[in-house]
Amino acid sequence: MTVSTTDLKITWQKLPADFILDEEPVENIDQPLLAVALREILEIAGFIVAGILIAPNMAICATLNNQLVVKAPDWFYARNVQPFPNQEIRRSYTPNLEGEIPDIVMEFVSATANDEYSNKRTYPPGKWFFYEQVLRVPIYAIFEPGTGFLEIYQLDSGERYQAQQPDANGRYWIAEVGLFLGVWLGTKAERTGYWLRWWDESGQMLLWGAEMVERERQEIALVQQEMALVQQEIALVQQEAEQERGRSQRLAAQLRAAGIEPEA
Repeated sequence: MTVSTTDLKITWQKLPADFILDEEPVENIDQPLLAVALREILEIAGFIVAGILIAPNMAICATLNNQLVVKAPDWFYARNVQPFPNQEIRRSYTPNLEGEIPDIVMEFVSATANDEYSNKRTYPPGKWFFYEQVLRVPIYAIFEPGTGFLEIYQLDSGERYQAQQPDANGRYWIAEVGLFLGVWLGTKAERTGYWLRWWDESGQMLLWGAEMVERERQEIALVQQEMALVQQEIALVQQEAEQERGRSQRLAAQLRAAGIEPEA
């Protein structure tokens, strides 16, 4: 498939089998933790169904002016993705050939200055240019884990990214996913800091697995406490009934001692 503009020729071809992908390690531990946490929430909440591809640091391919371009966003979400036959392991993704253009790509700000904002047009193009002008991804998110600063850019009718404003809660509605995206400060596993999280339309934050387990534990503990209170109340009623029987028996004995037979 080919898309031509005045100065761009974009084709969609599968990554060659002998292509050597960049296997440099991620720059810090935040990147994989943030990516996995975002996916975990969607999976638990049932938002990952057949045809959806969510991948961290996976190569997205396009051929720009007959030259292969490969970019690996820190996280992306695509729909209507074709399954691989025979349990083949996916090592890259080519939009318009294997499925739709990703609905959203995310970059977690790295040590490379301005890399996420690079609009470089010459080969190899910068990330911003690639997502906006080559892939034309509807939503581009840039997140700074150290400060919690989140920027959301949306492709406008002129096919340029425009900065979006958050709602009153500081969140952004991502229509393609059907959820709000926002920043949360807290602890998950070994990391304390800012995280990206999902909220539903009603404003309820979707929970991680550990949070759901903890909530269930608290609910069980609450039920146990309520049961313990009920048992205490039953024991108190039984104690009061036993005391009342003792008083009745003593009164009856006193009446008999006075020659009066108590009424049944």
